[in-house]
Amino acid sequence: SVKSRTGYVLTLAGCPLIWGSKLQTEIALSTLESEDSALSTAIRELIPLRRVLQEVGQALDLEFSKPSIIQLTCFEDNNGALGLALSPRMTPRTKHIGVKYHFFKSMIGEKKGIVIRRVDSAEQKADIFTKGLSQETFETIRKLLMGW
Repeated sequence: SVKSRTGYVLTLAGCPLIWGSKLQTEIALSTLESEDSALSTAIRELIPLRRVLQEVGQALDLEFSKPSIIQLTCFEDNNGALGLALSPRMTPRTKHIGVKYHFFKSMIGEKKGIVIRRVDSAEQKADIFTKGLSQETFETIRKLLMGW
């Protein structure tokens, strides 16, 4: 297939909670575009998870010293996708990427609740869902994924 594969894993306290792997709906013209699409998909899963965690906290009558935002961190290993997600403007080379992939930009930031951080490619847990890996790499990422 010429379509890229999106993979993500959401963890809570280091334990996998939600994960997914699927072909992207459109053909990506670059690695940047493919990674940006995958980042958008992962953040679309993070948003309802944050709401669930807030409701669980309220149901358990957890007291907060001030109105708080549940802080979520998304890890990205592609520098281009990371820069595109954090940049307030589109560049001429990236303006063709659909608006549907950039709806999350208004939710990114320390005070808004979702933070995107760089992670080394060797430690990217989602790679286990997106590509064929050597046995050694697979076992390393599996250990990271399971918190071993």
